[in-house]
Amino acid sequence: MNVQHGDCLAPLRLPPIDRLRLALYAGASGDHHPLHLDIDVARAAGHDDVFAHGMLSMAYLGRLLTRLVPQERIRSYEVRFTAITPLHAEPVCTGTVTAVEGGTARLELAVTLADGTVTLRGTAVIDLEEGAWTG
Repeated sequence: MNVQHGDCLAPLRLPPIDRLRLALYAGASGDHHPLHLDIDVARAAGHDDVFAHGMLSMAYLGRLLTRLVPQERIRSYEVRFTAITPLHAEPVCTGTVTAVEGGTARLELAVTLADGTVTLRGTAVIDLEEGAWTG
């Protein structure tokens, strides 16, 4: 398998964040925080509107990884939330190989919006078992 430092994963482009997606995610995750669902609560907190759950973006990055390898080959996965994802944003998940050693690859991950705002940064280590890499 020929995975090298600097290789980029095919981006994962997501549909616009809408109220239905937020409501469905709230139901699936159990996170019904009103900042993500109720415009009046969001405005009272100083926001223009509701915004996406940070964990929704983390789940999207997880999908980027599981397009490459089965879940059991993800050895570690960490993120840091850096900005909110507003309603109607179209997140794009990306990843770059930063190291290959000992049968694993380390990846730098990001979720970016059209205006260049990075809403999430992360890292992951994946197992490069033969046949595992499809990126």
